[in-house]
Amino acid sequence: MVFLACMSVIYIVFCESFVRLFTDEQRVVAVGAECLRVVSYGYIFFAWGMVMPQTFNGAGDTMTPTKINFVLFWLLEIPLAYSLALHAGMRESGVFWSIVIAESLAGVVGIWLFRRGKWKQMQVSPTGKIGAGWSRS
Repeated sequence: MVFLACMSVIYIVFCESFVRLFTDEQRVVAVGAECLRVVSYGYIFFAWGMVMPQTFNGAGDTMTPTKINFVLFWLLEIPLAYSLALHAGMRESGVFWSIVIAESLAGVVGIWLFRRGKWKQMQVSPTGKIGAGWSRS
């Protein structure tokens, strides 16, 4: 989180300079800088969004991160990007904000599900099969 918080500050402050490393075209610089700035707002939550699914995977619960990713990225982020960009008139900004919203929610939902503790019920059987309630006999 500390690393991504530092990167957020760097990207927000120097966003145009980074984009200018690749092009001098003013419209591209403006859109690229806006993308870096907006997406950087969510970096602290992104850290949680990257770590929390791995906690479930480590506990043997692979379905929870799969469901989080499917719901938040396929069912929320893509339609939200489309709606914000075209129907709300935000154009590319809508796409950038949909990334921040979906990634931030992934972190928050991951923390919430982790605190619920159902991952503690997952057991790996001696044969390598994973499931809730496997016995260790």
